[in-house]
This record gives sequence, C-alpha cells and structure tokens, in this order.
Amino acid sequence: MNVTLIITTYNWPESLQLVLESVNSQIIAPDQIIIADDGSTQETKNLISSFKRTSNLNIIHAWQEDSGFRAARSRNNAIAHAIGDYIILVDGDSILHKNFVLDHTLIAEPGYFVQGSRVLLSEKQTKIAIKNKLINFSFFSAGLKNRKNSIHSKLFSLIFSNKKNQLRGIKSHNMAFYKNDFMSVNGFNNDFEGWGREDSELIARMMNAGVKRKNIRFNAIQFHLWHNESSQKSLRKNDEMLKDVINNQIKWCDDGINSINKYES
Repeated sequence: MNVTLIITTYNWPESLQLVLESVNSQIIAPDQIIIADDGSTQETKNLISSFKRTSNLNIIHAWQEDSGFRAARSRNNAIAHAIGDYIILVDGDSILHKNFVLDHTLIAEPGYFVQGSRVLLSEKQTKIAIKNKLINFSFFSAGLKNRKNSIHSKLFSLIFSNKKNQLRGIKSHNMAFYKNDFMSVNGFNNDFEGWGREDSELIARMMNAGVKRKNIRFNAIQFHLWHNESSQKSLRKNDEMLKDVINNQIKWCDDGINSINKYES
C-alpha cells in the first residue's frame, strides 16, 4: 500500500519546518509528502525548497493563490497529485510522533476512514518548541494540556480504539482514508470557504456512500502547536451546507476534486 501524507499550511514556515522534521524522523516514511499550501508567500516556498535539498523524502509543493481561507480546495489541489492508495491528512502545525505513519498503515481497513486525536501544546511550550526546534515529546513533557493522548501503547490502542459511525469529533488534522473512497464522492467541496465544517461535510458524504468510521486512540499521536483561533464568520453558511448533506443523504459534490484542473498547482 502506497501512502501519501498531505500537510496543510499557510504562512507559518517555522511550524511547517518542525512538522517536516518530524516526518523525516518517522520509523516508516510515507511514499509521498504533498504540502497543501493555501497561498503562502515566498518564505514558505524557500523553506520547502531547502528541506527538499537536505532530505530524501519525496515532497511536492501544491500551491494555490491566496484568496481567503480555502482549505477544502487546497486539500483537493494536493490530493490531485497523490500517487498513494491511502491518504493521511495532517495540519502544518502538528508535530508527528515517530510511529505516526506506521500506526496509520497498521490500522487501515477497507471500507473505513480513520479519525485520530491530538495532544495540545500550551502557548509557552509552543514558543519553546519553535525557538529550540523541538520535535520529540512524551507523556512527561512540559506544557501538554491533554496529556493522556500522548501515551503511545499498542495494548491501550487495541482496548480503546473503536468503530463508531458518527460525525461528532471529526477533524481533518489527523484523518486517513483510501483514495478511492475519497474520489467516489468527488473529494472536498470547493464551495466551502472560510473556517469550518469542510471536513465534516466530506465525511458525511463518505458515510452516506457507505464508508464507516474507525477511531484510533493511543497510536498515531500528534502534538498540536498553539495558535490563535481562526475567524468563524463563515461558520453559519458552512453549517447550512453540512446540514443539507445530512438531511438529504447527499454523496456527491458538484465542485470537488474533479474541478481541480481549473486551479493553480
């Protein structure tokens, strides 16, 4: 199974560098890394170019014009370049445990998407991590807000991971699925602009199409760097689009990954 890791980013190269370093330290590296860039400036491009020169990772920089918060379209733009049978989504502010990719490949199961969790770093610890370029954290590290999520345990994962087919707790920062399942619903809906619900709407359509949910706990760990919250001014409109998919059992979006050739890359 070929694995493509998608990393979203927007104008935070200091954070992206730590994420890439954590990918470079994986026990098993993904076959391909695609950076879904929602319009970052030259500084991010320079960082990616520099990292590619010093790493053996297969990295693609999928950039689109900065025209507001367009995470759905940015991820479609990245996945359009994916060679992997299996897609793992993370954000450019989440440092990965060294077993992150391995854990995801071991839990992958046909007919399911996987939803993982994250460990939250405090504002103070985030500043320390960026200043000192820290990528290794554990249960005993300072500044962890939900410390139990940092426990890496095969036994605990077997006990507490579960299959619950619900939309609650959907987050694209630690999500994985087979590319065929993603393509069968036409990917993310490009109509989503502004923060919120583009990930839940995708999963609602996938579940309407018969794909089920699997929650992974105490494996596939990531450490989320603190940052200010995004504007939620588009949330009401995005909520309405999500409700429409749920109420009408919609499986397909008209403006999805099939429209990606219209956009920059």
